[in-house]
Amino acid sequence: MITTTTSTRRHKLNRNTARNGGIFKPNTNSKAVEELYAIMDVVADRAEMHKNIGAQRDNWNHLLLTSINGMTATAAMMAGLAAMSGVGATLLALKLSSTLLYVSVTGVLMVMNRIQPSQLAEEQRNASRLFKQLHEEIKTTIALRNLTMNDVNETTEKVLALDRAYPLPLIGTMLDKFPKNVEPAVWWPQQLKTQQEKFGDRKVKKNGWNKNLEEEMKGVVGVLKRKDSAEYLRLSKMALKLNKILAICGPLLTGLAAVGSAFVGVPWHGSWAVVLGVTFGALATVVNTLEHGGQVGMVFEMYRSSAGFFKLMEETIESTLKGREADRRENGEVFETEVALKLGRKATEEFASKLF
Repeated sequence: MITTTTSTRRHKLNRNTARNGGIFKPNTNSKAVEELYAIMDVVADRAEMHKNIGAQRDNWNHLLLTSINGMTATAAMMAGLAAMSGVGATLLALKLSSTLLYVSVTGVLMVMNRIQPSQLAEEQRNASRLFKQLHEEIKTTIALRNLTMNDVNETTEKVLALDRAYPLPLIGTMLDKFPKNVEPAVWWPQQLKTQQEKFGDRKVKKNGWNKNLEEEMKGVVGVLKRKDSAEYLRLSKMALKLNKILAICGPLLTGLAAVGSAFVGVPWHGSWAVVLGVTFGALATVVNTLEHGGQVGMVFEMYRSSAGFFKLMEETIESTLKGREADRRENGEVFETEVALKLGRKATEEFASKLF
C-alpha cells in the first residue's frame, strides 16, 4: 500500500513537472512542491475568473449608461410634447409616461452610482493582472529555490491577501466606493518577510551590496513617500470628490425632472414644470455621461492602485534593508535592477517613476 501511494505521488509530481516546463528539482521538499503546484492551479483559475467578471462589469457600465441616457432623453421629449398637447388623455398619457421613466431612471441611477461598474471592472482587471503575476512568481520560486513549507505558507498568505483586496461578490464584501479616508490599495500580506527570513543563514561573499547602494535605496524610499505616494493619493482624493458630486447630482436632477413632468399642464405651475422636466433631464444626461462615460470611478481606483504599488515598493525596500547582514539578503545588483525596472528609472531625483 505504501509503495502504491509513493508511486502515485511520484507520478503526480512528474505530471505536474512536465505540465509546468520541467522546473521540479529532485532535492526539493516534494510535499511543498506538490502544494505549490496546487496553489498555482488555484491562482490561474482566480486570474481567469477576475478577467471574465471584469469584462462582464465593464459591459454593465456601457449597457446601463446607454439605457439610462436613452430613457432620460425619451422622458424629456415626452415632457416637452405634453406641454404642447393641450389638455385631455394625450396630456395625461405623456405626463405619466415621462414621470414613470424619470422615476425609473432615478432608481437605476442610485444603484449604479452605489456599485460604480467602471470601478468594479478596474478592480477585477487589477486582480487578474496580480494573480497572473503571482502565478509566474510561484513558477520562478520553484525553479530557483529549494522549497520548504514556509514558501507554501507565504504563498497562501499572498493569495488570501489578494482575495481580501479584490473580492468577487458584490453583496457583503464589495469595497466601499466612497470611503471617508482614501488609503492606498493593499493586496499583499501586512507583514512582509525580511530578506534574512527568506534566505535564512545562507552566506554569500560579495553579495552585490555596498554602502552606496544602501544609501541609494533609502533615497528611493524617501522619494516614494514624499512625491509618488503623496501625488497619487492627492489625485485619488480629487477623483473621489468629483465622483461624489456627480453621483449625487445625477439622481437629484432626474428626481426633480420627474416632479416637473408630473406638474406639466397644471395652470399655476405649468411653465416651470416644463422647464424642470426638460432642462433638468438634459442636464442629468450630461452629468451621467461625465460620471459613467468618463469612468470617474475607474480613474479613482487606478490612482488608488498606483499609490498601493508605490507603498508596496517602499515596504519591499525597507524589509530588504532590515536584514542587516548583506550576505543574507537578495543579491544587491539583482535587487537594484528589479527596483529600477519597476519604477522606470534608477535616479532618486524628481519622481521615482516615469512609467506611472
